[in-house]
Amino acid sequence: MPDPGKSARSSPVISSRENRWLKEFRVALRGGLPTESGAVGVEGVRLTEEALSSGCRIEAVLFSESGRRHHARLAPYLDREEIAFPILYTTGRLFEGIADTEHPQGIAALVEPREFSFDDILRPSLSGAAPLLIVLAGVQDPGNVGTMLRTAAAFGATAAITSASGQSGTASPFSPKALRASAGAALHIPILAGPALPILLAQLHASKIRTLATSSHSDASALAPWDVDWREPIALLIGNEGAGLPEEIERSTSARVRIPISGGIESLNAAAAAAVLFYESSRQRNSL
Repeated sequence: MPDPGKSARSSPVISSRENRWLKEFRVALRGGLPTESGAVGVEGVRLTEEALSSGCRIEAVLFSESGRRHHARLAPYLDREEIAFPILYTTGRLFEGIADTEHPQGIAALVEPREFSFDDILRPSLSGAAPLLIVLAGVQDPGNVGTMLRTAAAFGATAAITSASGQSGTASPFSPKALRASAGAALHIPILAGPALPILLAQLHASKIRTLATSSHSDASALAPWDVDWREPIALLIGNEGAGLPEEIERSTSARVRIPISGGIESLNAAAAAAVLFYESSRQRNSL
């Protein structure tokens, strides 16, 4: 049987923009949409490296002529005998036609994100820490989505959930902009997409997960970040950039949490607030 990796490495340069692989990369990168098989596009040497190391299924890797210089960095993943995905090559001009970035590095991959169930995301971390979930509810900016996933993963969150809030859906964590903002973290942290907020809250409460609503409202009952015991199982809900969480959702959570800030400033950016809260959670959990 021929070695699929070896035959892929010796594949001819794709010279037609109508090539089926280039069409799929164009949909995933420039179009920002999943392919028919559910794969998403990552672009650039760093994100491609993150994809290759994530454990997600890789459909294909594509180099431009100038992008071949990155092969040495990715060789530990690409030069293994057992790889089963094609390694493709095209011209610089055609690569620019599928790329989402202004100055492409000439390397991209199609990757199929892993799927997780509700039970999957409730599992403790490999170190045995209790579940620490970030719930993005109506966060519309893909840059914010990616930044918050990167922050949450950096400070020890065990999983993420994306959900709609009212009329506001949450941007896909696997869009090109969100993937860049997350620096690939979206391919590593378990993500559950789509549950309605009221149903999700009921599931979390039934599973003994304490739910915390981030709130910018002046509320004497709201907890400061250091008043929360972050060592217990917790789901932190972060709402829409402008509207926050719906009032009925805030009332349905276990508690509200509010970051004290100086007078004259109404609130923090959603991503900045997430960083403050997850830093405190990491500080407490690492003190065990």
